[in-house]
Amino acid sequence: MTLHVSRHDGAHPRPTLRREGWESLDGPWGFAHDDADRGFAERWYEPGAETAFDRTITVPFVPESEASGIHETGYHPVVWYRRTITAAAEPARRVLLHLGAVDHEAHVWVDGRLAGHHVGGQTAFTCDLTDLLDPGSEHVVVVRAVDDPHDPELPRGKQDWREEPHGIWYHRSTGIWRSVWLESVPEQHLTAFHHEFDMARARVEVSLRLARRPQPGTTVRVVLSTDQGHGREQLGAVEIAAHDARVQGVVDVPAVRNTQDRDRLLWRPEHPALVDAHLEVRVDGEVVDTVASYLGLRTTGIDRGHFLLNGEPYFVRSVLEQGYWPTSHLTAPTLEAYREEVELIKELGFTAARLHQKVEDPRFLFWADRLGLLIWGETANAYAYSPRAAAALTAEWTEIVEQCRPHPSVVTWVPINESWGVRDLADSAPQKDFTIALTALTRALDPSRPVISNDGYELTGGDVIALHDYTTDAAQLASHYADEEATARTIAGRGPQRRRPIDDAAQHLREDAPVMITEFGGIAYAAEGTWGYATVSDPEEFAEKVGGLFAALNASPVLAGHCYTQLTDTLQEANGLATADRVPKLDAAVIRALVTGRGEA
Repeated sequence: MTLHVSRHDGAHPRPTLRREGWESLDGPWGFAHDDADRGFAERWYEPGAETAFDRTITVPFVPESEASGIHETGYHPVVWYRRTITAAAEPARRVLLHLGAVDHEAHVWVDGRLAGHHVGGQTAFTCDLTDLLDPGSEHVVVVRAVDDPHDPELPRGKQDWREEPHGIWYHRSTGIWRSVWLESVPEQHLTAFHHEFDMARARVEVSLRLARRPQPGTTVRVVLSTDQGHGREQLGAVEIAAHDARVQGVVDVPAVRNTQDRDRLLWRPEHPALVDAHLEVRVDGEVVDTVASYLGLRTTGIDRGHFLLNGEPYFVRSVLEQGYWPTSHLTAPTLEAYREEVELIKELGFTAARLHQKVEDPRFLFWADRLGLLIWGETANAYAYSPRAAAALTAEWTEIVEQCRPHPSVVTWVPINESWGVRDLADSAPQKDFTIALTALTRALDPSRPVISNDGYELTGGDVIALHDYTTDAAQLASHYADEEATARTIAGRGPQRRRPIDDAAQHLREDAPVMITEFGGIAYAAEGTWGYATVSDPEEFAEKVGGLFAALNASPVLAGHCYTQLTDTLQEANGLATADRVPKLDAAVIRALVTGRGEA
């Protein structure tokens, strides 16, 4: 059976690689803090150690959050989870346990046997339980998570090192914070599907990975179809002989060759056309695995100071998205909230969101794909530099790019923000070299998207001059980018944030890199004691202040885009266009008019 993307309700935790045989393990789990770190010695991973788990937590919410049922925000660096699952080993099939994200280091056991170990709090990982299961259908899964709140070398983003949140920092996020789920798969099955659209050649280059080296006679079939025309239309298909676990091929898409008609097939925010991808693994002609996926036919690029989407200049109207909710923190309170977040961003007039210091849930990215929202992919950074810190970010970033690049909404990579983790970059050759190397690595992993080496300032390379400018006087902000000469002066000086916009080592920066203001605004309209770059006291003043800043940047003939700080209030950081509960502070139509510079419907 073909599973069309139009029928996908956004519930599947891995929307770009879907099978029917999966089961969510979200919900109640046994839970225990382990502040003394004695769980290993006392063998809490054994099936008979259930008395150690004296509390119940609701997964996937972190124990610091109210939604988890624990709601303890103090220092608890080690936590344990326990749950009984129902699973039976079947002939020629595997039982997989998927964990969407566990911050920061995780060990996983089933029936007392170690099933997996993973380091990195922003990425998903999988444990094959099949050969570890005791006889019978009921089994015990135990997860241990370690996240040292005082280790500045860990990529932690905006998680506060102090006991209570301050400034722009939020509560810590320890342990499981994305969905956990079971999946039954055949012995030979697909584990990854990547693709790159070649518009000029009217084709899609596909790359797939099998779970194991294929036996002779194994093929992978890819069928692309859409309903963007009159009824269901097959766009192209290919069957590729599999000689290795990595399988590559090309799907010709003849409909794209008609350049007068291809716009109906191209993905963009105004027309987020998605193409269904039906994937099959066959052995001697017999189908052994069937997977549903999708893709967007779109290209990104840079040319002569412009960001390009599908070969044409596209002005980026973006908003900083912290992805934080009052009761559930970095995890959305409901699955519906992911769609509602994307809808709110678009309703307010934005065409893009810059995900800030986190990697979003794949279901958020699905709705960005489905509804049409450009995404700037970022990750959590560390606070200190060392070879260990560089290795940790490099390993995690490699996984992030691998896991997120199937989403057409992701159009730009941002591995580092504001020199976090490389704060002495201007005076440190190793820190400069690290940002240069990380940019090159990103291009090597995914040459199809632009890369920003260090969003905000001290750029050492990359494809975009991404500046942060929190000037709150509209006239002064406008003067920074009034024309090419003014923009050049701004870039050549110490910069709006009192750091060099472009580092002396930036020989790898594109000569035609577009200039974008990727953080500005930050106007707080809220109660006393909150934080913002400037504070206003009533809605009229808020509209005037925010509108003036947008007008200043929209009037620039030089800029290729901008990103407003921020979408919602987050704890004491009350500089959102909407409250923490996602209620716009002005009528949505008013905000949209301010953002776009015109009264759009």
